[in-house]
Amino acid sequence: MIYNRGMVKGRFLLLLIMVIFGPVVSVALGKVDPPNYNFSLDQLDKFKPGQGKDEVEKKFEKGEIIEQGGDRVVVKYYVAHLRYKFPIFVQFYKGQVLDYYARLPQYFLHDVFHQSLIKRFGKQNKYFKKEESAIYEWDNKDNVKIVYHGSCTITCFPIYLSMITLQPPSDLPTYKPLLEVYKVTP
Repeated sequence: MIYNRGMVKGRFLLLLIMVIFGPVVSVALGKVDPPNYNFSLDQLDKFKPGQGKDEVEKKFEKGEIIEQGGDRVVVKYYVAHLRYKFPIFVQFYKGQVLDYYARLPQYFLHDVFHQSLIKRFGKQNKYFKKEESAIYEWDNKDNVKIVYHGSCTITCFPIYLSMITLQPPSDLPTYKPLLEVYKVTP
């Protein structure tokens, strides 16, 4: 193959431009945000203990009844985030939320989600670690106990978030939070 001086200069110039500007372009266009960067805990506020079932169903429509017994009912709703939906199980008594258990998407990043919990509720009161799994507890935030479970494999991701009333109704002596009913442990 015959090369002339112009071709060599042209290829060298192209290579030089790619070496100099290639990293700049890839950094500028290669920004990757965590998948849950725009998820707000405000989306779960309707399920907080003490909220009414009517208020929940205004925003999330009617859910699927999982259990029902007298004035107590457990309903499954779906919360939409981006292109995905994740389930949230809510226990009601006489039309009021007692507690909920949200099975969080594993594409969320633990660090981002945990930091948003700390921003909202302060540093957790308790922390338990078992192998590559951890549970964080906030004991009394507005008469609510908050339990968050995260785990790690290659990356760290959330498993669930639960909010439980600390003042169960006196006429419901058999009250158990959904975490106990479903025996959710790491």
